[in-house]
Amino acid sequence: MSLNDSWMRRDLAVLWHPCTQMKDHEQLPLIPIRRGEGVWLEDFDGKRYLDAVSSWWVNVFGHANPRINQRIKDQLDQLEHVMLAGFSHQPVVELSERLVALTPPGLERVFYTDNGSTGIEVALKMSFHYWRNSGRPRKQRFVTLTNSYHGETVAAMSVGDVALFTDTYKPLLLDTLKVPSPDCYLRPEGMSWEEHSRHMFAHMEQTLAEHHEEVAAVIVEPLIQGAGGMRMYHPIYLKLLREACDRYEVHLIHDEIAVGFGRTGTMFACEQAGISPDFLCLSKALTGGYLPMAAVITTDRLYQAFYDDYSTLRAFLHSHTYTGNPLACAAALATLDIFAEDNVIEANKALAARMASATAHLADHPHVAEVRQTGMALAIEMVQDKASKTAYPWQERRGLQVYQHALKRGALLRPLGSVVYFLPPYTITPEQIDFLAEVASEGIDIATRAAVSVALRPGAPSNFHDPG
Repeated sequence: MSLNDSWMRRDLAVLWHPCTQMKDHEQLPLIPIRRGEGVWLEDFDGKRYLDAVSSWWVNVFGHANPRINQRIKDQLDQLEHVMLAGFSHQPVVELSERLVALTPPGLERVFYTDNGSTGIEVALKMSFHYWRNSGRPRKQRFVTLTNSYHGETVAAMSVGDVALFTDTYKPLLLDTLKVPSPDCYLRPEGMSWEEHSRHMFAHMEQTLAEHHEEVAAVIVEPLIQGAGGMRMYHPIYLKLLREACDRYEVHLIHDEIAVGFGRTGTMFACEQAGISPDFLCLSKALTGGYLPMAAVITTDRLYQAFYDDYSTLRAFLHSHTYTGNPLACAAALATLDIFAEDNVIEANKALAARMASATAHLADHPHVAEVRQTGMALAIEMVQDKASKTAYPWQERRGLQVYQHALKRGALLRPLGSVVYFLPPYTITPEQIDFLAEVASEGIDIATRAAVSVALRPGAPSNFHDPG
Protein backbone atom coordinates (compact mmCIF):
# COMPACT_ATOMS: atom_id res chain seq x y z
CA MET A 1 0.00 0.00 0.00
CA SER A 2 1.36 3.43 -0.95
CA LEU A 3 1.66 6.25 1.58
CA ASN A 4 -1.11 8.08 -0.28
CA ASP A 5 -3.43 5.07 0.05
CA SER A 6 -2.63 4.71 3.73
CA TRP A 7 -3.45 8.32 4.54
CA MET A 8 -6.55 8.21 2.35
CA ARG A 9 -7.93 5.20 4.23
CA ARG A 10 -7.24 6.80 7.60
CA ASP A 11 -8.92 10.00 6.41
CA LEU A 12 -12.08 8.30 5.13
CA ALA A 13 -12.47 6.46 8.41
CA VAL A 14 -12.90 9.66 10.42
CA LEU A 15 -13.35 12.82 8.29
CA TRP A 16 -16.36 14.50 6.68
CA HIS A 17 -15.04 16.81 3.96
CA PRO A 18 -16.51 20.21 2.92
CA CYS A 19 -18.52 20.70 -0.26
CA THR A 20 -18.36 16.96 -0.95
CA GLN A 21 -20.70 14.06 -1.53
CA MET A 22 -18.58 11.65 0.48
CA LYS A 23 -19.85 8.62 -1.49
CA ASP A 24 -17.97 10.04 -4.48
CA HIS A 25 -14.75 8.96 -2.79
CA GLU A 26 -15.64 5.33 -3.33
CA GLN A 27 -14.41 6.02 -6.88
CA LEU A 28 -12.66 9.39 -6.76
CA PRO A 29 -9.44 9.12 -4.73
CA LEU A 30 -8.61 11.72 -2.12
CA ILE A 31 -5.22 13.33 -2.49
CA PRO A 32 -3.36 13.68 0.82
CA ILE A 33 -0.84 16.53 0.61
CA ARG A 34 2.47 16.26 2.44
CA ARG A 35 3.99 19.63 1.68
CA GLY A 36 3.67 22.77 -0.40
CA GLU A 37 6.23 25.04 -2.02
CA GLY A 38 5.47 28.02 -4.23
CA VAL A 39 2.68 27.15 -6.67
CA TRP A 40 3.16 23.41 -6.04
CA LEU A 41 1.46 20.91 -3.76
CA GLU A 42 3.14 17.52 -3.25
CA ASP A 43 1.44 14.32 -2.12
CA PHE A 44 2.88 11.53 0.02
CA ASP A 45 3.99 9.57 -3.06
CA GLY A 46 5.98 12.53 -4.38
CA LYS A 47 3.62 13.66 -7.18
CA ARG A 48 3.27 17.42 -7.57
CA TYR A 49 0.20 19.47 -8.53
CA LEU A 50 0.22 23.06 -9.73
CA ASP A 51 -2.29 24.90 -7.52
CA ALA A 52 -4.25 26.77 -10.20
CA VAL A 53 -7.07 27.76 -7.82
CA SER A 54 -4.90 29.08 -4.96
CA SER A 55 -6.32 26.46 -2.58
CA TRP A 56 -9.85 27.89 -2.69
CA TRP A 57 -8.73 31.37 -3.71
CA VAL A 58 -6.57 32.20 -0.70
CA ASN A 59 -2.92 31.54 -1.49
CA VAL A 60 -1.60 34.55 -3.38
CA PHE A 61 2.15 34.34 -2.70
CA GLY A 62 2.76 30.62 -2.81
CA HIS A 63 2.88 27.84 -0.27
CA ALA A 64 5.53 27.99 2.46
CA ASN A 65 6.44 31.54 1.51
CA PRO A 66 9.62 32.26 3.50
CA ARG A 67 8.70 35.86 4.31
CA ILE A 68 5.27 34.98 5.68
CA ASN A 69 6.71 31.94 7.45
CA GLN A 70 9.29 34.03 9.27
CA ARG A 71 6.80 36.66 10.37
CA ILE A 72 4.57 33.98 11.91
CA LYS A 73 7.53 32.26 13.57
CA ASP A 74 8.67 35.54 15.12
CA GLN A 75 5.18 36.26 16.41
CA LEU A 76 4.84 32.75 17.82
CA ASP A 77 7.68 33.44 20.23
CA GLN A 78 5.93 36.58 21.50
CA LEU A 79 2.17 35.99 21.72
CA GLU A 80 0.00 33.27 20.18
CA HIS A 81 -3.43 34.60 21.24
CA VAL A 82 -5.23 36.93 23.60
CA MET A 83 -8.91 37.82 23.63
CA LEU A 84 -9.65 41.10 21.90
CA ALA A 85 -12.39 42.15 24.34
CA GLY A 86 -10.75 44.47 26.84
CA PHE A 87 -7.26 43.65 25.49
CA SER A 88 -5.21 44.49 22.43
CA HIS A 89 -1.82 43.68 20.93
CA GLN A 90 0.73 45.16 18.56
CA PRO A 91 -0.01 43.12 15.40
CA VAL A 92 -3.75 43.88 15.42
CA VAL A 93 -3.17 47.61 15.90
CA GLU A 94 -0.56 47.74 13.13
CA LEU A 95 -2.72 45.69 10.76
CA SER A 96 -5.76 47.88 11.39
CA GLU A 97 -3.76 51.05 10.72
CA ARG A 98 -2.47 49.62 7.46
CA LEU A 99 -5.89 48.43 6.29
CA VAL A 100 -7.42 51.83 6.95
CA ALA A 101 -4.59 53.47 5.00
CA LEU A 102 -4.81 50.96 2.14
CA THR A 103 -8.57 50.79 1.56
CA PRO A 104 -10.66 53.47 -0.21
CA PRO A 105 -11.36 56.81 1.51
CA GLY A 106 -13.88 56.90 4.35
CA LEU A 107 -13.28 53.38 5.62
CA GLU A 108 -11.86 54.01 9.07
CA ARG A 109 -12.91 51.29 11.53
CA VAL A 110 -11.91 47.61 11.39
CA PHE A 111 -13.85 44.76 12.99
CA TYR A 112 -12.33 41.27 12.84
CA THR A 113 -13.91 37.83 12.58
CA ASP A 114 -12.61 34.34 11.85
CA ASN A 115 -13.68 33.75 8.21
CA GLY A 116 -15.51 35.22 5.25
CA SER A 117 -18.99 33.96 6.09
CA THR A 118 -18.88 35.41 9.59
CA GLY A 119 -17.55 38.66 8.15
CA ILE A 120 -20.66 38.89 6.00
CA GLU A 121 -22.81 38.17 9.06
CA VAL A 122 -21.13 41.07 10.87
CA ALA A 123 -21.75 43.51 8.01
CA LEU A 124 -25.42 42.50 7.79
CA LYS A 125 -25.91 42.76 11.56
CA MET A 126 -24.08 46.10 11.77
CA SER A 127 -26.23 47.58 9.01
CA PHE A 128 -29.47 46.34 10.58
CA HIS A 129 -28.36 47.53 14.02
CA TYR A 130 -27.23 50.92 12.72
CA TRP A 131 -30.70 51.73 11.41
CA ARG A 132 -32.24 50.53 14.68
CA ASN A 133 -29.88 52.76 16.67
CA SER A 134 -30.70 55.62 14.30
CA GLY A 135 -34.42 55.44 14.95
CA ARG A 136 -35.34 53.75 11.65
CA PRO A 137 -36.19 50.18 12.67
CA ARG A 138 -38.21 49.48 9.52
CA LYS A 139 -34.97 49.25 7.53
CA GLN A 140 -34.23 45.56 8.07
CA ARG A 141 -34.25 43.85 4.66
CA PHE A 142 -31.35 43.23 2.29
CA VAL A 143 -31.06 43.43 -1.47
CA THR A 144 -28.82 40.97 -3.30
CA LEU A 145 -28.08 39.92 -6.87
CA THR A 146 -29.23 36.69 -8.46
CA ASN A 147 -26.43 34.11 -8.82
CA SER A 148 -24.57 35.64 -5.89
CA TYR A 149 -22.67 33.80 -3.16
CA HIS A 150 -21.67 35.23 0.21
CA GLY A 151 -20.98 32.25 2.44
CA GLU A 152 -22.46 29.25 4.22
CA THR A 153 -23.79 30.57 7.53
CA VAL A 154 -27.54 31.23 7.67
CA ALA A 155 -27.61 34.99 7.07
CA ALA A 156 -24.81 34.73 4.51
CA MET A 157 -26.80 32.06 2.63
CA SER A 158 -29.86 34.31 2.81
CA VAL A 159 -28.16 36.94 0.68
CA GLY A 160 -26.80 34.30 -1.71
CA ASP A 161 -28.53 32.81 -4.74
CA VAL A 162 -26.68 29.67 -5.85
CA ALA A 163 -29.40 27.03 -5.54
CA LEU A 164 -26.96 24.19 -4.90
CA PHE A 165 -26.02 25.80 -1.60
CA THR A 166 -29.29 27.43 -0.53
CA ASP A 167 -32.33 25.40 -1.68
CA THR A 168 -32.09 22.79 1.08
CA TYR A 169 -32.09 25.47 3.77
CA LYS A 170 -34.81 27.82 2.46
CA PRO A 171 -37.00 27.47 5.59
CA LEU A 172 -34.12 28.89 7.65
CA LEU A 173 -33.30 31.89 5.47
CA LEU A 174 -34.09 35.60 5.77
CA ASP A 175 -36.58 37.20 3.40
CA THR A 176 -34.37 39.11 0.98
CA LEU A 177 -34.98 41.04 -2.23
CA LYS A 178 -33.22 39.53 -5.26
CA VAL A 179 -32.39 41.68 -8.27
CA PRO A 180 -31.28 40.26 -11.66
CA SER A 181 -27.49 40.12 -11.91
CA PRO A 182 -25.61 42.33 -14.39
CA ASP A 183 -23.76 39.12 -15.43
CA CYS A 184 -22.31 39.96 -18.87
CA TYR A 185 -22.34 36.33 -20.03
CA LEU A 186 -26.06 36.88 -20.53
CA ARG A 187 -25.73 40.08 -22.60
CA PRO A 188 -27.38 40.23 -26.03
CA GLU A 189 -25.23 39.74 -29.12
CA GLY A 190 -23.33 42.92 -29.97
CA MET A 191 -23.87 44.63 -26.62
CA SER A 192 -20.78 45.70 -24.67
CA TRP A 193 -20.13 44.82 -21.04
CA GLU A 194 -20.70 48.44 -20.04
CA GLU A 195 -23.94 48.78 -21.99
CA HIS A 196 -25.31 45.57 -20.53
CA SER A 197 -24.32 46.49 -16.98
CA ARG A 198 -25.98 49.91 -17.37
CA HIS A 199 -29.08 48.28 -18.80
CA MET A 200 -29.34 45.77 -15.97
CA PHE A 201 -29.06 48.47 -13.34
CA ALA A 202 -32.65 49.49 -14.11
CA HIS A 203 -33.79 46.49 -12.04
CA MET A 204 -31.81 47.66 -9.02
CA GLU A 205 -33.07 51.22 -9.42
CA GLN A 206 -36.66 50.04 -9.47
CA THR A 207 -36.21 47.79 -6.43
CA LEU A 208 -34.64 50.56 -4.37
CA ALA A 209 -37.26 53.08 -5.48
CA GLU A 210 -40.03 50.75 -4.31
CA HIS A 211 -38.48 49.31 -1.16
CA HIS A 212 -35.81 51.68 0.17
CA GLU A 213 -37.78 52.54 3.30
CA GLU A 214 -37.50 48.91 4.44
CA VAL A 215 -34.02 48.16 3.03
CA ALA A 216 -30.96 48.29 5.26
CA ALA A 217 -28.31 47.46 2.67
CA VAL A 218 -27.46 46.14 -0.77
CA ILE A 219 -24.73 43.47 -0.86
CA VAL A 220 -22.73 42.58 -3.98
CA GLU A 221 -19.63 40.69 -5.07
CA PRO A 222 -17.94 43.47 -7.04
CA LEU A 223 -17.01 42.63 -10.66
CA ILE A 224 -16.89 38.82 -10.27
CA GLN A 225 -19.56 36.46 -8.96
CA GLY A 226 -17.22 33.71 -7.86
CA ALA A 227 -19.04 30.53 -6.79
CA GLY A 228 -21.82 31.40 -9.25
CA GLY A 229 -19.47 30.42 -12.07
CA MET A 230 -16.94 33.26 -12.25
CA ARG A 231 -19.54 35.45 -13.95
CA MET A 232 -18.33 39.02 -14.51
CA TYR A 233 -19.68 42.52 -15.08
CA HIS A 234 -18.53 46.10 -15.70
CA PRO A 235 -17.49 48.57 -12.96
CA ILE A 236 -20.12 51.06 -14.09
CA TYR A 237 -22.70 48.98 -12.23
CA LEU A 238 -20.88 49.65 -8.95
CA LYS A 239 -20.71 53.37 -9.66
CA LEU A 240 -24.43 53.54 -10.39
CA LEU A 241 -25.15 51.46 -7.31
CA ARG A 242 -23.16 53.75 -5.03
CA GLU A 243 -25.07 56.76 -6.33
CA ALA A 244 -28.42 55.01 -5.84
CA CYS A 245 -27.58 53.83 -2.32
CA ASP A 246 -26.70 57.40 -1.38
CA ARG A 247 -29.88 58.72 -2.97
CA TYR A 248 -32.14 56.19 -1.25
CA GLU A 249 -30.25 56.13 2.08
CA VAL A 250 -29.28 52.46 1.89
CA HIS A 251 -25.94 50.95 2.92
CA LEU A 252 -23.66 49.37 0.32
CA ILE A 253 -21.80 46.20 1.36
CA HIS A 254 -18.94 45.03 -0.86
CA ASP A 255 -18.04 41.38 -0.42
CA GLU A 256 -14.42 41.41 -1.60
CA ILE A 257 -13.57 38.21 0.27
CA ALA A 258 -12.65 36.46 -2.98
CA VAL A 259 -11.82 39.43 -5.23
CA GLY A 260 -9.84 41.70 -2.90
CA PHE A 261 -6.06 42.01 -2.75
CA GLY A 262 -5.26 42.28 -6.44
CA ARG A 263 -7.41 39.54 -7.95
CA THR A 264 -9.36 41.89 -10.26
CA GLY A 265 -6.32 43.88 -11.37
CA THR A 266 -6.50 46.56 -8.67
CA MET A 267 -5.90 46.10 -4.96
CA PHE A 268 -9.66 46.25 -4.35
CA ALA A 269 -12.36 45.83 -6.99
CA CYS A 270 -14.25 48.95 -5.84
CA GLU A 271 -11.27 51.07 -6.96
CA GLN A 272 -12.21 50.38 -10.59
CA ALA A 273 -15.48 52.20 -10.03
CA GLY A 274 -13.85 54.99 -8.02
CA ILE A 275 -16.14 54.42 -5.04
CA SER A 276 -16.08 53.51 -1.35
CA PRO A 277 -18.67 51.10 0.06
CA ASP A 278 -20.11 51.50 3.55
CA PHE A 279 -18.76 48.06 4.44
CA LEU A 280 -15.77 46.35 2.85
CA CYS A 281 -15.54 42.65 3.75
CA LEU A 282 -12.13 41.04 3.31
CA SER A 283 -10.73 37.57 4.01
CA LYS A 284 -9.01 34.75 2.03
CA ALA A 285 -5.88 36.48 0.63
CA LEU A 286 -5.78 38.80 3.65
CA THR A 287 -3.39 36.37 5.38
CA GLY A 288 -1.79 35.08 2.20
CA GLY A 289 -3.79 31.87 2.60
CA TYR A 290 -2.11 30.95 5.87
CA LEU A 291 -4.60 31.42 8.68
CA PRO A 292 -8.36 32.11 8.94
CA MET A 293 -9.19 35.78 9.40
CA ALA A 294 -11.69 38.28 8.05
CA ALA A 295 -11.94 42.05 8.37
CA VAL A 296 -15.05 44.21 8.05
CA ILE A 297 -14.01 47.80 7.43
CA THR A 298 -16.61 50.51 7.80
CA THR A 299 -17.06 54.24 8.28
CA ASP A 300 -16.71 56.35 11.38
CA ARG A 301 -20.31 57.47 10.91
CA LEU A 302 -21.48 53.88 11.38
CA TYR A 303 -19.15 53.42 14.33
CA GLN A 304 -20.50 56.50 16.08
CA ALA A 305 -24.07 55.16 15.95
CA PHE A 306 -22.98 52.45 18.43
CA TYR A 307 -20.78 54.67 20.63
CA ASP A 308 -22.73 55.47 23.81
CA ASP A 309 -23.10 54.66 27.50
CA TYR A 310 -23.39 50.94 28.18
CA SER A 311 -26.84 51.38 29.71
CA THR A 312 -28.27 52.44 26.34
CA LEU A 313 -27.60 48.93 24.95
CA ARG A 314 -26.44 50.40 21.66
CA ALA A 315 -23.13 48.47 21.59
CA PHE A 316 -22.36 45.89 18.92
CA LEU A 317 -22.12 42.81 21.14
CA HIS A 318 -20.82 40.38 18.54
CA SER A 319 -17.70 38.30 19.07
CA HIS A 320 -15.65 35.33 17.92
CA THR A 321 -13.11 33.61 20.13
CA TYR A 322 -10.16 34.01 17.76
CA THR A 323 -11.01 37.54 16.62
CA GLY A 324 -7.83 39.46 15.78
CA ASN A 325 -5.57 36.46 16.48
CA PRO A 326 -1.93 37.68 16.64
CA LEU A 327 -0.58 34.88 14.42
CA ALA A 328 -3.16 35.63 11.72
CA CYS A 329 -2.37 39.35 12.03
CA ALA A 330 1.32 38.57 11.58
CA ALA A 331 0.57 36.61 8.40
CA ALA A 332 -1.56 39.49 7.12
CA LEU A 333 1.16 42.05 7.87
CA ALA A 334 3.71 39.95 5.97
CA THR A 335 1.27 39.66 3.06
CA LEU A 336 0.79 43.43 2.94
CA ASP A 337 4.59 43.86 3.06
CA ILE A 338 4.94 41.73 -0.07
CA PHE A 339 2.29 43.78 -1.87
CA ALA A 340 4.08 46.98 -0.87
CA GLU A 341 7.65 45.87 -1.60
CA ASP A 342 7.25 43.75 -4.74
CA ASN A 343 5.04 45.98 -6.92
CA VAL A 344 2.64 43.05 -7.21
CA ILE A 345 -0.31 44.80 -8.87
CA GLU A 346 1.86 46.05 -11.72
CA ALA A 347 3.64 42.71 -12.12
CA ASN A 348 0.30 40.92 -12.33
CA LYS A 349 -0.60 42.83 -15.50
CA ALA A 350 1.93 40.81 -17.50
CA LEU A 351 0.72 37.55 -15.94
CA ALA A 352 -2.90 38.42 -16.71
CA ALA A 353 -1.96 39.16 -20.32
CA ARG A 354 -0.21 35.79 -20.55
CA MET A 355 -3.33 34.05 -19.19
CA ALA A 356 -5.36 35.76 -21.91
CA SER A 357 -3.01 34.85 -24.76
CA ALA A 358 -2.48 31.26 -23.56
CA THR A 359 -6.22 30.55 -23.56
CA ALA A 360 -7.32 32.73 -26.49
CA HIS A 361 -7.60 29.73 -28.83
CA LEU A 362 -10.33 28.24 -26.65
CA ALA A 363 -12.75 30.97 -27.75
CA ASP A 364 -13.03 29.04 -31.03
CA HIS A 365 -13.66 25.68 -29.36
CA PRO A 366 -17.02 24.25 -30.52
CA HIS A 367 -18.09 23.64 -26.91
CA VAL A 368 -16.78 26.82 -25.29
CA ALA A 369 -19.32 29.65 -25.08
CA GLU A 370 -16.96 32.22 -23.61
CA VAL A 371 -13.47 32.84 -22.31
CA ARG A 372 -13.77 35.77 -19.90
CA GLN A 373 -11.28 37.51 -17.68
CA THR A 374 -10.99 40.20 -15.04
CA GLY A 375 -7.42 40.71 -13.85
CA MET A 376 -5.97 37.50 -12.42
CA ALA A 377 -9.24 35.58 -12.74
CA LEU A 378 -10.02 33.77 -15.98
CA ALA A 379 -12.95 31.48 -16.75
CA ILE A 380 -13.79 29.14 -19.62
CA GLU A 381 -17.46 28.18 -19.93
CA MET A 382 -18.16 24.78 -21.50
CA VAL A 383 -21.57 24.35 -23.15
CA GLN A 384 -23.54 21.72 -25.00
CA ASP A 385 -24.41 24.13 -27.83
CA LYS A 386 -22.23 27.16 -28.55
CA ALA A 387 -24.72 29.21 -30.55
CA SER A 388 -27.49 29.06 -27.97
CA LYS A 389 -25.19 28.75 -24.93
CA THR A 390 -27.17 25.67 -23.90
CA ALA A 391 -25.58 24.25 -20.77
CA TYR A 392 -24.69 20.62 -20.27
CA PRO A 393 -27.01 18.68 -17.94
CA TRP A 394 -25.46 18.96 -14.50
CA GLN A 395 -25.74 15.21 -14.01
CA GLU A 396 -23.05 14.67 -16.65
CA ARG A 397 -20.48 16.46 -14.46
CA ARG A 398 -18.31 17.55 -17.38
CA GLY A 399 -16.19 19.76 -15.16
CA LEU A 400 -15.28 16.77 -13.02
CA GLN A 401 -13.67 15.17 -16.06
CA VAL A 402 -11.48 18.23 -16.53
CA TYR A 403 -10.51 17.99 -12.87
CA GLN A 404 -9.57 14.32 -13.14
CA HIS A 405 -7.53 14.85 -16.29
CA ALA A 406 -5.70 17.79 -14.72
CA LEU A 407 -4.74 15.71 -11.68
CA LYS A 408 -3.19 13.09 -13.98
CA ARG A 409 -1.16 15.87 -15.62
CA GLY A 410 -0.09 17.43 -12.33
CA ALA A 411 -2.46 20.38 -11.97
CA LEU A 412 -5.22 21.30 -9.52
CA LEU A 413 -8.10 22.66 -11.62
CA ARG A 414 -11.37 22.34 -9.69
CA PRO A 415 -14.14 23.64 -11.97
CA LEU A 416 -17.38 25.32 -10.97
CA GLY A 417 -19.90 23.07 -12.68
CA SER A 418 -18.95 23.36 -16.37
CA VAL A 419 -16.78 26.42 -15.84
CA VAL A 420 -13.03 25.82 -15.84
CA TYR A 421 -11.17 28.67 -14.22
CA PHE A 422 -7.69 29.91 -13.34
CA LEU A 423 -7.18 31.80 -10.07
CA PRO A 424 -3.49 31.08 -9.55
CA PRO A 425 -1.04 32.43 -6.97
CA TYR A 426 0.63 35.63 -8.13
CA THR A 427 3.99 33.84 -7.99
CA ILE A 428 3.09 31.73 -11.03
CA THR A 429 5.43 32.01 -14.03
CA PRO A 430 4.44 32.58 -17.68
CA GLU A 431 5.62 29.05 -18.49
CA GLN A 432 3.43 27.60 -15.76
CA ILE A 433 0.47 29.54 -17.15
CA ASP A 434 1.15 27.97 -20.55
CA PHE A 435 1.17 24.54 -18.89
CA LEU A 436 -2.20 25.19 -17.25
CA ALA A 437 -3.66 26.34 -20.57
CA GLU A 438 -2.41 23.18 -22.24
CA VAL A 439 -3.87 20.95 -19.50
CA ALA A 440 -7.18 22.82 -19.52
CA SER A 441 -7.44 22.52 -23.31
CA GLU A 442 -6.83 18.79 -23.16
CA GLY A 443 -9.34 18.37 -20.36
CA ILE A 444 -12.01 20.38 -22.17
CA ASP A 445 -11.52 18.27 -25.30
CA ILE A 446 -12.00 15.11 -23.25
CA ALA A 447 -14.97 16.46 -21.30
CA THR A 448 -16.88 17.73 -24.33
CA ARG A 449 -16.74 14.60 -26.48
CA ALA A 450 -20.17 13.69 -27.84
CA ALA A 451 -20.52 10.47 -25.85
CA VAL A 452 -19.96 11.33 -22.22
CA SER A 453 -18.84 8.69 -19.77
CA VAL A 454 -20.06 9.89 -16.38
CA ALA A 455 -17.18 9.28 -14.00
CA LEU A 456 -19.33 8.99 -10.90
CA ARG A 457 -22.87 7.89 -10.24
CA PRO A 458 -25.23 10.10 -12.33
CA GLY A 459 -27.61 10.77 -9.45
CA ALA A 460 -24.97 12.52 -7.33
CA PRO A 461 -26.41 15.83 -6.06
CA SER A 462 -23.19 17.78 -6.31
CA ASN A 463 -22.45 19.87 -9.40
CA PHE A 464 -18.82 19.92 -8.34
CA HIS A 465 -19.07 23.53 -7.29
CA ASP A 466 -16.72 25.23 -4.92
CA PRO A 467 -18.04 27.24 -1.99
CA GLY A 468 -15.16 29.64 -2.48
